[in-house]
Amino acid sequence: MSDFWGSIFNFSDYGQLLGLVGNSLVAGAVLGIVGGLIGVFVMQRDMAFAVHGISELSFAGAAAALLFGANVVAGSLVGSLLAATLIGVLGSRARDRNSIIGVLMPFGLGLGILFLALYPGRSGNRFGLLTGQILSVDIPQLGSLIVISLVVLVALLVIWRPLVFDSIDPDVAAARGVPARTLSIVFMVLLGLMVAVSVQIIGALLVLALLVTPAAAALRVSSSPVAVPFLAMAFGFVSAVGGILLAIGGSLPISPYVTSISFVIYLVCRLVGRVRGGRLRRQVVAA
Repeated sequence: MSDFWGSIFNFSDYGQLLGLVGNSLVAGAVLGIVGGLIGVFVMQRDMAFAVHGISELSFAGAAAALLFGANVVAGSLVGSLLAATLIGVLGSRARDRNSIIGVLMPFGLGLGILFLALYPGRSGNRFGLLTGQILSVDIPQLGSLIVISLVVLVALLVIWRPLVFDSIDPDVAAARGVPARTLSIVFMVLLGLMVAVSVQIIGALLVLALLVTPAAAALRVSSSPVAVPFLAMAFGFVSAVGGILLAIGGSLPISPYVTSISFVIYLVCRLVGRVRGGRLRRQVVAA
């Protein structure tokens, strides 16, 4: 039993190990903040399923790059942008979008598994694409991650008002002349960029923990258009950075720690939202 817990939490050389993951901590903080922000729109537009679909083709692109000796980040970006563009162009309606995602997901996952099976290198590289690699972020990767995240952040701020309008009430937004189709494609491209860089940290299978769960938790405790984005960014930051800090002390991949923290935050927010809703109902009855 002590060996089991030692594999999960072991802080004997924590100080030395902490110095090795500075790039990962910065990457996790950036991804947590920007991923939490874009996750608000993912939830408002009911596109959590799309995140998973994009991540599968992102995984296939990264696996192909690994097999052929190309840049893994570039391969991941190509796969993500291809999936995001297809979903954005062909899936303007929810029913069409879900069908397209359902087709892309098994195709991307199967293709990625094929590429990994053909890859002759270390098994750690293959496993890391699925579950994340805590020590995989070097200086060039960190630079590209920060640049891509800043591009996504700036683009979101530029299209913020029409995107909020189209996400909350698409029918009225269309009647007011909001270019819904263009916004959908632009948003899907931005989402594809974030999925691609997130895969490098948390892995393709569990990317939802950074791009969906923090926003879902924030929406459980607030409906304020100002508070929800800030809460989602805070929850994403705590999940990513907290997961990395815990993973340093164990021998497990980073993803279980990140997903566990994210899930606990969601449970707490759900409980707080239920308690608050119960109090509000009692006050209405009493009045």
